[in-house]
Amino acid sequence: MTPPATHAARPARLKVLAAMSGGVDSAVAAARAAAAGHDVTGVHLALSANPKSFRTGARGCCTVEDSHDARRAADVIGIPFYVWDLAERFREDVVEDFVSEYAAGRTPNPCLRCNEKIKFAALLDKALALGFDAVCTGHYAKVLTRADGSRELHRAADAAKDQSYVLGVLDERQLAHAMFPLGDTETTKAEIRAEAAERGLFVAEKPDSHDICFIADGDTQGFLARRLGAAEGDVVDESGTRVGTHSGAYGFTVGQRKGLALGHPAPDGRPRYVLDISPVDNTVTVGPAASLDVEALTALSPRWCGTPPAGPGAYTAQLRAHGGETAVTAEVVGAELRVSFAEPVRGVAPGQAVVLYDGTRVVGSATIASTRRAGAPVA
Repeated sequence: MTPPATHAARPARLKVLAAMSGGVDSAVAAARAAAAGHDVTGVHLALSANPKSFRTGARGCCTVEDSHDARRAADVIGIPFYVWDLAERFREDVVEDFVSEYAAGRTPNPCLRCNEKIKFAALLDKALALGFDAVCTGHYAKVLTRADGSRELHRAADAAKDQSYVLGVLDERQLAHAMFPLGDTETTKAEIRAEAAERGLFVAEKPDSHDICFIADGDTQGFLARRLGAAEGDVVDESGTRVGTHSGAYGFTVGQRKGLALGHPAPDGRPRYVLDISPVDNTVTVGPAASLDVEALTALSPRWCGTPPAGPGAYTAQLRAHGGETAVTAEVVGAELRVSFAEPVRGVAPGQAVVLYDGTRVVGSATIASTRRAGAPVA
């Protein structure tokens, strides 16, 4: 376990670009940055080429209403405000990536990809080119500075609201220019809303957005069907016996139980779950819950929030945005991150991110490429 870092030692006054989604968290974050004495400018990212086609209400980044709400919040805070069009970059790096990952039988996390490619790549690069020192967002996480000046990403003070998992793609350079004013907040969401109301921010009562921002009606399977088209195939059990059909393997994810529409019940009468998705032969394999147990995984494209680990080490890992931690041993072998679980875990899908932690510190993340089920022989 590494020694604890100290709180980020920054100059008293920074030139800060606050990404304002139109939601309450980013508005309060911008207000806190301004109240701390920083020179803050608000920016709303226009991520849809046709925002009027997206659902009204609390979407968090993609509607005309969100842009207006962000502007009103900036006016109340008393900071300059702009709208930047990143729709084409978002389409290429997030939406098309999302579609292609599902087409390949994997389960991506678009929020994680957006943080990596949009908020802390495209946005940060533009901000630095314009002379800003930092990008401020409403994420719940902390950036701390070590004695040697290096930066670390840590879990938020309030574990229930922690969002460090979707920030695990940030490298040390990006962390050096990241500001998360809500990271030290040990308050309920109701108290954040109360703070917004006290500051006169109209978005104080605006509902949170929990689904994928670029899927207007929340129907992921329908969205993928429109993009990829129908592709009928077989649903088979572990022995290869056909037990049903599907209209597109992209409509399933590992661990899924509902919506399988199987014509043949399991011999033991117990529920069956999606175990594997094969885009090569357009087959979905189902089986009992016990067959979901995974004891190890291999992940690719690791990104480190600081110095990469040397040799095998003991960590905890998080496998989904709202999942818990599990004890693991992890080691970098060539271009791969190999992770072994102390106890088998279920529902691990290729395409998801595995994020490693050392205590509250985020070590880094990688994209899961393959898994080894409990009891399977080691290759």
